[in-house]
Amino acid sequence: MGTVGQFITRRRGGEGWHWTDIVTWVWLIGGLIIMFGPAVWLTLSSFKSPAALSKFPPTILPYVTQEVRVEGFDKPLPLYEVTLPDGTTARLAEKRRIGIIAQMIDPKDPATVHKVNINDRKPVDMVAFATSNYTEPFLQFDFLRYLWNSVFVTVVATIITLAINSMAAFALSKYKFRGQNVILIIIVGTLMVPLGVIMVPLYSVVSALGLFNSLWGVILPTVATPTGVFLLRQYMLTIPDELIDAARMDKASEWQIYWRIVLPLAAPALAVLAIFSVVWRWNDFLWPLIVLSRSSLYTLQVGLNVYAGQLNVQWQYILAMTVVTMIPVILVFVFLQKFITRGIATSGLK
Repeated sequence: MGTVGQFITRRRGGEGWHWTDIVTWVWLIGGLIIMFGPAVWLTLSSFKSPAALSKFPPTILPYVTQEVRVEGFDKPLPLYEVTLPDGTTARLAEKRRIGIIAQMIDPKDPATVHKVNINDRKPVDMVAFATSNYTEPFLQFDFLRYLWNSVFVTVVATIITLAINSMAAFALSKYKFRGQNVILIIIVGTLMVPLGVIMVPLYSVVSALGLFNSLWGVILPTVATPTGVFLLRQYMLTIPDELIDAARMDKASEWQIYWRIVLPLAAPALAVLAIFSVVWRWNDFLWPLIVLSRSSLYTLQVGLNVYAGQLNVQWQYILAMTVVTMIPVILVFVFLQKFITRGIATSGLK
């Protein structure tokens, strides 16, 4: 057994089980289910057919009822395990159903019809992945357009957010001026202002600037974030002032100090803010829904609404496309997770 296996299977009680071993395993397994259970359920449900999604009780795996071709019928018939009046069981195909009575036939003897109560039968299920849930949206809907709009909004908004917030943080951390603390308190205090309070005036400003029905109307109002300013300021406070003074003695301009010294040293905090910004913009739904009314400009989250009609909700497509929208965020965390830990630990954002 390898080192990893020995570490996982080791017990405090030696050969026997100690009560702390049991509590630890229950705690770890329970936490694993709580954290990853919904994501696994979502992924498996995205491969289910509409009939499987409406099935009760729900199942974890995507099951479908087996079908069989019967002579004299154009379409395959669903197959059921039927309990006959004499107590025996047989696999019969459903020919027709009227109320709670189903007309069942033997695929080998379609001439004989059995009338069976639907409570006396059980569908013959098999595991089948409905991959069409992923392919149909690309063929029938403008999914790639929604994907491109989300990528454009996320990338551009993240770049502008890093530029604006890092400049504000540089000024608040390395310059000394009257009212510095008051400005910082006002910026951080905006975190307590609910979004619904500023929604109407923000919409009026965007409309007056002619940014309604424009992706820039989604990007620009969200680029200045108090969380980003505070995070970067706390990190830049750890950069020695003597380093900046030495650069000024070498006749470096303030822009050169900011661009060549402060930004490279603040790379971990910038990476953390970039990750947060990607998650915020990628998952944003309310503000794009308010600003955009043309379907060609919809972001991915708003575009998923095309599968939710007034009388019919295509849950299979919504679940499948939700899984697709999760992939970029998961990749960001997988490849940049070390920056999250180091950046938060050294920026004072607890």
